[in-house]
Order: sequence, then C-alpha cells, then structure tokens
Amino acid sequence: MMLKPAFAVLPLAALLAACSQGDPAVTVEDPIVRLPAVQGNPGAAYFTLRANCTPMRILRVTSPQIQRIELHESEMVGGRMRMGPLEDNSFTTEGTKVFEEGGPHAMLFGISPEVRAGGTVRLTFDVDNAPDVTVDVPVQTAGGMGGHGH
Repeated sequence: MMLKPAFAVLPLAALLAACSQGDPAVTVEDPIVRLPAVQGNPGAAYFTLRANCTPMRILRVTSPQIQRIELHESEMVGGRMRMGPLEDNSFTTEGTKVFEEGGPHAMLFGISPEVRAGGTVRLTFDVDNAPDVTVDVPVQTAGGMGGHGH
C-alpha cells in the first residue's frame, strides 16, 4: 500500500515544522546552582534539558565564573551512594534529561569568590546538533531550597 510511507513521514514533517517555527532546539528549565557547604569545595548545578527538534547529547557546561564543570551521575549500589562520570549524556525529543540530586548533576570546581547566594552564575550548555544555550542561573546556599524540589 502506498499510504504507509506517507503516514511514516507525517511525524517527521510535524517535527521539522515545529523546529522551523522559531522554537529553540534545546531549552534549559529550572536551573539552580548550589554553593558548597565549605568554601573551596565543589558546588553543584541542577537543571532539566529538553530537546525540541532532534535527539541531542550534552557535551559540556562552562562558565566564566567557574574553573571547571564536570558532568557526573550518582546511583545507589549495594546500599551506598556512588558518584562517577556521566555515561549517558543523551536526551531525545520524546523527553528530557533531568540533572538532580541523587542522579545526573554538574559538579562545579573552582567557583569564583564573587559568586554569592542570591546572585546568578552564567552557564553555557554545549550540545551537539544545536547552538549553545547560555542562561543566568540563580545561586543558592548549600542548604538552599528550590530547583527540582530540593
């Protein structure tokens, strides 16, 4: 039947039409930077990434206010929390990639002393298949509330 190939193209055509209507390829939702409890220790960033046009992979996060940012993941193994480098950095158009406490997150090393709770940190998200996304992210104390229900 000739109808099947036409129907198979419809979802792709709808996706391309949505992308061409000015929607950004990637959005960053609910970002928050959490300062460390002890100055000089690493802080953390939590956020949700949404791919709006095509599957993506987050390659890195950078900031002029932070020396180094590493993407990590936490998981419970044998009753203990373990943390290591993020292995699955992909996110698709069907969903989101949530970076949160107890799961994938960004570790912030060498935070500038000028960064204070109540201020913001500029983070740039480098993803493949899309332009970089730069956002000003609210900063909280180590025990702060907000962002992903923490």
